Parts: sequence; structure tokens; C-alpha cells
Amino acid sequence: MEENYKMIATTLYGLEEVLAKELTNLGAQDVEVGNRRVSFVGDKGFMYKANLNLRTAIRILKPIKTFKINGEEDFYKKLKAMDWEKYMGVKDTFSIHSVVNSTLLSTNSHYISLRTKDALADYFKEKYGERPDVDIKYPTIKIQVHVSRNLVSVSLDSSGDSLHKRGYRSATNLAPINEVLAAGLVLLSGYDGNSNFIDPMCGSGTILIEAAMVAGNIPANINRKFFAFENWNDYDEELFFKIHDSLLEKIRSIPHKLMGFDKAPSAAQKANENIKNANLDEFVKVHHINFFNSKKEVFGETTIIFNPPYGERLELDEIEEFYEKIGNTLKHNYHGTKAWIICSDIDALKSVGLKTSRRIALKNGDLDCKFVKYEIYEGSRKAKKNIIPNID
Repeated sequence: MEENYKMIATTLYGLEEVLAKELTNLGAQDVEVGNRRVSFVGDKGFMYKANLNLRTAIRILKPIKTFKINGEEDFYKKLKAMDWEKYMGVKDTFSIHSVVNSTLLSTNSHYISLRTKDALADYFKEKYGERPDVDIKYPTIKIQVHVSRNLVSVSLDSSGDSLHKRGYRSATNLAPINEVLAAGLVLLSGYDGNSNFIDPMCGSGTILIEAAMVAGNIPANINRKFFAFENWNDYDEELFFKIHDSLLEKIRSIPHKLMGFDKAPSAAQKANENIKNANLDEFVKVHHINFFNSKKEVFGETTIIFNPPYGERLELDEIEEFYEKIGNTLKHNYHGTKAWIICSDIDALKSVGLKTSRRIALKNGDLDCKFVKYEIYEGSRKAKKNIIPNID
């Protein structure tokens, strides 16, 4: 039986609780929410499953050493004293990423990575007379060093490339939304595949693809070609593919409509290419349509998620008019929907002219955003509440 150990899943600001719920549903133990990270306990197989499954994780880290320091020299000595051979050999290559929040060390994370590199290289130099090489692009082992005050945590990065790189997006438009954020929006909206789904300004189709993967219970990273843990000394290929294949068996059919619109024909074409890359073209279609000229043409409950322009490409007067048109189109043409918009421009959101039922703070890159919900009823909400049911 594999031993359990603590791991850390990193994420984007505002998605910590969503990630914690994902981990709990997946079977993680001792789940604890932090700032842009969630810690949990599991075994090697669970680490494989987490990398394959988690929609809102950026990477999965396995802490291998934690220690306190009193200064830079102590930092170097304790790193050099680690049993590095347990994780790599002198012929392996490595890269180091550092995050520093301490007055005891330089706040320059690049410098701390260099000192870590020196300690690791000197360990092997003294023992074997040669040093392993650094390889930023394709290292055998990826190491992360996190320094908070006097506490140092050294971890192995089990993911490699960020987990937002799903493997399906080959065609992009200007400023495409991050896949992890897109999946977070879908999960925050409560969409689970049991209703229709529309992205009316879909760009590259990322939100649509992530919604379809939720609807079909398709593992987020099933299309990835490689994870960093495949280079580890204890990698169990048989166990990995056993988990991989068992996840494929849990994929379900998608009974409801998923569709996207974009007024630019090139965007619609790119989105459909990405949807095909994700093997979802049987279930998801993007149409060359201007949302402002559209209406709801699907029956039943429908979730709508917008990632419209925030104002970087529109003048002030234009953006107010643009968001007002969003509100008017929803109000008149999209009854019976739950519409969500992510936006960094609070004044633009005010121009929508509809009452929000929920507001969530998120980050899109460096932009502080609000993810807001509108419930679009047939007639007024007040009138709907006042309907008296028949009593026999």
C-alpha cells in the first residue's frame, strides 16, 4: 500500500474554495484552503489522479523538505545537506522556481533560485566530482522553493508545464482566457451539464470547451502528453495508466445543447478548430452570429457565461453602450436563463441595467474582476413571485 503524504495544489485568486471542493469530491484527505493554494493529503496514485482531473489547479507540488533558517548562509547549508540523490542523479537536469516573502533573505526570487542551484550542484560536485546541469525548458526535475519569513519549503513540481495547458488549444484570438479561469467560471456558475450552455462572445472557445468537459465528466488534462512526475525515480507507469483508463470509463454522454457565438468569422473558425482538437465537435458548435442580433432558441434551463471586452479595446462611451446592449438583449431575448459576466470595469457592469443576484471577486491575469450573475425571468421577478398556485 502506498504511503500518504501532504501535497499542495496552486490556483488563481478567488478559485481556492472551488479547488478545495474539487479535491474533496476526488477523495483527498485533510483539505485546507490557503492563499491561491490548497493543501491536501493523498498517495502517489492520488497525485496522478489530481493532475489528470483537477480543473482549477495550476500545478500539484509535493513538499520534500521544510526547515527554519536564520539567514542566507543557513539557507544554503540546509539545502546542501538535503538527500538530493533520493530525487535525482548527477546526469539529470533541473530547474528551480522560487517564491520569497522574508526579510532574512534577498527578496529577489531569481537570486534565491541561484543559491538553491549552487547548494544542489555543490552537493553532487563534492560527492561525484561533477554537477547536474540546469535546463529551463525541459528539465528532468522541477523544484520549487517557497520562503515565508524564516520557514523554507522545498517541493517537487509533479505537473511540469502549468495545468492550464490542456493540450487542445492550437488556435487563439487576442488575449484568450486562461483555461483554469474558464473552468473556474463554469464551476462557480453551478453548471453541471444538466442544462443548456451558451457562450455568446466565445473567442477561442475556451469557456465552451471547459463547460463541455464538465458536462461529459471528461478529465481536464486527459489530452496532456506529459507530466513532470513521469521523470521521477518512483514513477509507476502501470499505476498511472490504470488510473488514466478508469477515468476514461467514467466519461458520460452530453444530453443538452452547448453552443457559442462570435461576430468575427475568424474567431468562430478558430473556436471550432479547438473544439475539434478536444474531441468535442460532436457536442459543441460555434456559430458566426452577433449576440446582439440573437435570441434564445433552445428550450429549458440555460446557463450563459460572457467574457466580453473589458474596455482595453473600447472607448468609454462605446463600452457603456456595449454593456447596455448586453443587458437589453438578455432582458428581451433570453428569458429563462442564468447569465454570468466576468469584467474588470465596474462602471461598465452598471450599464448592463439588470439586478445582480451574486458577485464574486476574481483575477483575470493582473486585472481585478467581478463575476456577476443575472437571473433573466419571463416577465418581472416580482410578478413571478406573486403567482398563486392552484390548490385542488
